[in-house]
Amino acid sequence: MNEDYQLTEVEHIKARSRHLRGTIEEGLQDRSTGALPADDTQLSKFHGFYQQDDRDLRDERRHQKLEPLYSFMLRARVPGGVISAAQWKAIDAIARELTGGGLRLTTRQTFQYHGILKHNIKPLIQGINQAMIDSIAACGDVNRNVLCNTNPVESALHRQVYDDAVALSKHLMPKTAAYHEIWLDQEKVADYKEEQEPIYGDTYLPRKFKIAVAVPPHNDVDVNGNDLSFVAIVEDGTLIGYDVLAGGGMGNTHGETSTYPQIAKNFGFVKPDQIRPVAEAFVTTQRDFGDRTDRKHARLKYTIDRMGAEAFKKHVEERSGITFEPAKPYAFTMHSDRFGWTENADGSWNLTLFIENGRIKDYPDGPQMLQGLLKIADLHGGDFRMTATQNLIVAQVDESKKAEVEALAKKHGLLRKVSVLRQNSMACVALPTCSLAMAEAERYLPDLIGKLEQIVDKNGLSDQPIVVRMTGCPNGCARPFLAEIAFVGKAPGKYNLMLGGDGKGTRLNKLYRENIGEEEILETLEPLIETYAKERDKHEGFGDFLVRTGVVPAVYDGRDFHKNPEGFLSSGI
Repeated sequence: MNEDYQLTEVEHIKARSRHLRGTIEEGLQDRSTGALPADDTQLSKFHGFYQQDDRDLRDERRHQKLEPLYSFMLRARVPGGVISAAQWKAIDAIARELTGGGLRLTTRQTFQYHGILKHNIKPLIQGINQAMIDSIAACGDVNRNVLCNTNPVESALHRQVYDDAVALSKHLMPKTAAYHEIWLDQEKVADYKEEQEPIYGDTYLPRKFKIAVAVPPHNDVDVNGNDLSFVAIVEDGTLIGYDVLAGGGMGNTHGETSTYPQIAKNFGFVKPDQIRPVAEAFVTTQRDFGDRTDRKHARLKYTIDRMGAEAFKKHVEERSGITFEPAKPYAFTMHSDRFGWTENADGSWNLTLFIENGRIKDYPDGPQMLQGLLKIADLHGGDFRMTATQNLIVAQVDESKKAEVEALAKKHGLLRKVSVLRQNSMACVALPTCSLAMAEAERYLPDLIGKLEQIVDKNGLSDQPIVVRMTGCPNGCARPFLAEIAFVGKAPGKYNLMLGGDGKGTRLNKLYRENIGEEEILETLEPLIETYAKERDKHEGFGDFLVRTGVVPAVYDGRDFHKNPEGFLSSGI
């Protein structure tokens, strides 16, 4: 069997795509179907959008002999999650005109549109382009949206770190002109072979690649859940460089122990002007050594674990011409957002709004969230910052406008009293549009949180932050395997219950009960929460308590994720 024969079909699609052009243009013109050709549904991801259908209506439409109700989800590329008030007004107008209505903030610190019909994709992309936003490489087997710690308390330092994140995103952009030709009507390249993809090559990466930049002590970007992360090292208020972490990632497959979530490894320290060549070297090493025969093992974490961190590090140093210095110490204290008002060094203010699971819309008989944010954008002269935990910061508000901004937020349901438990919860979209979802997530977690709030309140823990996350499948978009409590979809109404994250995003959790429904979830968690309330140490988090008392083992390496230490028994494993 020759090597080429063993490649996955996606590799063949990329190879014959003419640098991501495929037949997307032709597919857009086909009015006989709401879908794109199969190959193009893979290539469209590189342009920032996924084909989906409403799974709630599949059976009904099948009985009516209709094709599925196809639509598209488009994700923007917004490095660091920062957009201006004017841009916010533009993306709101597009949501109302060309989508199913509303916006969804994502765990990649950007926004998504859902419910886009095929004939509206091109006008939508042209619309965001007019607002100086694009969707290039927001998805696909390339570096995706670069996360950056919003860190509103130290805005001067955040600006420097944010600039580095934006520079990384720009440096690692694909060089193909396909996006501009198809969506922005740029003159076509005479021969795509004249194009060069110096970083990615003709078949791009084996799988997606995610980068984050963080400023301790806050880890809202979950550096350990990304392929590559840069942790800012600050001395006397000055950025002196970054520790480089690599090989993290959340996705795995139920029942396949060769797949696992992983914590990133610290490769050492580099100076600020070295992060771009170092990042490029990580990307090209993964390009050349990543597994292109099995997409389940194609992420960087598996490449590093297979090669060994030292061998991989040697390649990075040779390709970049940079030798890592010894890692410098840092500490994280949390991986959630800070809500309410915080003051910047320049005297301006930031207001962090809790947006439950990132969904922003005007509800017919409820909060008018889009309207409220439009009014704030009209009043506000600063920017908006989307966080990696699906919340929104109204940033750099002048002291004179604080009261009015707060009043607008309260009036439109954007600033409401919610529990600490709910503030620390997060879910992926899952059903009805995600094709990978095995169970509900966004539509179900708010109700489950309400039941958990009763247990927490009864035990005097209403002020205790406990990180809770839910996903509809084990691919891990909401980074569940770093949570203190996580529910990972296994089947309709059934979840794997994971316990033991540390509340800072530096330790994996562990399977505690498998394939259980709501009744058993509550029956399992209630006694654990009761015991925690009675026996915890001062300032001890829930996940740390479960590890200390032997309920679950501590997991700091994904290769131990499926292992059970001697003496540890769980009915879930």
